[in-house]
Amino acid sequence: MSLEKMAEKAVSLREKGHANREISQEMHLSEATVEWLLAKKASEDFNEALPPDVKVGWRTIGVSGSRINSIAEIMADVILEEQEKNEFELDMIAGITHNGIPLATNISDLLGLDFGMIRPSRDGTETNYASNYAGLDGKNVVIVDDVVSTGATTREAIDFVRKQNANPVLVIVLINKKADDNLEGVPLRALIRARPVRN
Repeated sequence: MSLEKMAEKAVSLREKGHANREISQEMHLSEATVEWLLAKKASEDFNEALPPDVKVGWRTIGVSGSRINSIAEIMADVILEEQEKNEFELDMIAGITHNGIPLATNISDLLGLDFGMIRPSRDGTETNYASNYAGLDGKNVVIVDDVVSTGATTREAIDFVRKQNANPVLVIVLINKKADDNLEGVPLRALIRARPVRN
């Protein structure tokens, strides 16, 4: 997708009432990149340099339930590897809405664990938990999402899990755009690491 098309999509989402954070999650970009795209589109003489970022698209996987399940199988295998290495118990898989949910659902089924859904904060709301699913209290929880960009959403989920008297033992994502191998003291594993390379 060209920068012009990304800017148009960011503006379209803004016009639909999405906040910058929501746009960044929808487009798999950092908030800084979204702000840059919106400013570029709003000003004819805008000339600031694009912040370093990596545009992530995993639609080829997301359009097929069997492909999502295949990726979930790999993630489940990585979770078991981390469990053996770090010697923690597993009670629950909690997905972060929206894109972490299909992966987390399949992983919980594959591993025979409880499933939960964490909703990150939006403008005017706080992080919360879908009460239709298994509770967090006292459980060792693996947090699942699709992409870690800045880590803000994941940190929020980790803090939320801890406030619910649960223990986040691992975060697993499809793609990690950061150099970090842990967030807030919780191991972070990704199937793919994507980072910009600078001089």
